[in-house]
Amino acid sequence: MLRLSGAVLVDDETVLEEVWAADGKLSRTRPPRADAATELTGWVVPGLVDVHCHIGLGPDGAVTVEDAVAQARADRDAGTLLVRDAGSPMDNSWVHDRADLPRLIRAGHHLARPKRYLRNYARELDDVAELPAACAEEARRGDGWVKLVADWIDRSAGADADLTPLWPPEVLRDAVAAAHEAGARVTAHTFSHEAIGPLLDAGIDGIEHGTGMDPDQIAEAARRGIPVTPTLLQVGRFAEIAAQADPKYPVYAARMRRMHTCRYEHVAHLHDAGVPLLMGSDAGGTIGHGSLPAELAEVVRAGVPAGDVLAAASWRARAFLGAPGIDEGAGADVVVYDADPRQDISVLVKPTAVILRGQRF
Repeated sequence: MLRLSGAVLVDDETVLEEVWAADGKLSRTRPPRADAATELTGWVVPGLVDVHCHIGLGPDGAVTVEDAVAQARADRDAGTLLVRDAGSPMDNSWVHDRADLPRLIRAGHHLARPKRYLRNYARELDDVAELPAACAEEARRGDGWVKLVADWIDRSAGADADLTPLWPPEVLRDAVAAAHEAGARVTAHTFSHEAIGPLLDAGIDGIEHGTGMDPDQIAEAARRGIPVTPTLLQVGRFAEIAAQADPKYPVYAARMRRMHTCRYEHVAHLHDAGVPLLMGSDAGGTIGHGSLPAELAEVVRAGVPAGDVLAAASWRARAFLGAPGIDEGAGADVVVYDADPRQDISVLVKPTAVILRGQRF
């Protein structure tokens, strides 16, 4: 039995003096045999949530199970106890059976088109008309989410190549509707401005990156409550990507540099406009696992208050995903820190205790 005391941050309004963990469950009331409890004191936070993470994905595509386990453990040890996997070439459903790994909400495979995304990352559809059926299939394969790749560079245009949408608007509408009919929500990778309007028109449920959103699109996302996951660690690589692309694709490179330059201002605008922000490291591929605390520090650097960033990475994200936080009878998934992360986000880098399913790691 474990007693967690000090400041237990339940949500935006509720702070408890203590909670108890027994048999992998949380209790807000003192249970029997409390005198036998082990005690941890500090700032107690619901397990962090990484909503854009790819367990099973490496730089060249799918990794081995052993490597995927190492990825998930790195996330866990950084305090990430719930992951929405935003697409993976690996069938990582086996993570559900591992008590030592973060809880996982899967989105199945990325859906993209041939030569219009990173090689070996996605399920590639030869015919755009296949997208609605593919969305329905991935909805059945995942845990209530589908991941679309909405735009990517079109290299067939040569020196004029730039980011362009992958899907016709009418196909996109049918695809989102098909996922919804199958009981899933849809989130979409998008860097460009051009892809956002069709996504909003299609009824998209989430936007990943969102670097091309203009003020009107931001206002519309805020009005509808459509969350955006900024992934500033990934956007921070745009200058490097532009330098690699510049010799062959100068138009694309120039756009990526512009978005890199205004990345902090853009995230601040999202927050100020009232767009719900979710936090995602984009770990897997080019970003290392266990990097969610670094992502959160970047969002604070953009001007979003630390308290809002912490909420977006814990209790607000859990509510959005339908996962419990520090609730009576919920799974004992909490992280303990020696200082208040609402005041100093940097304390998230070094948790004093990580408790997953009641077990300390």
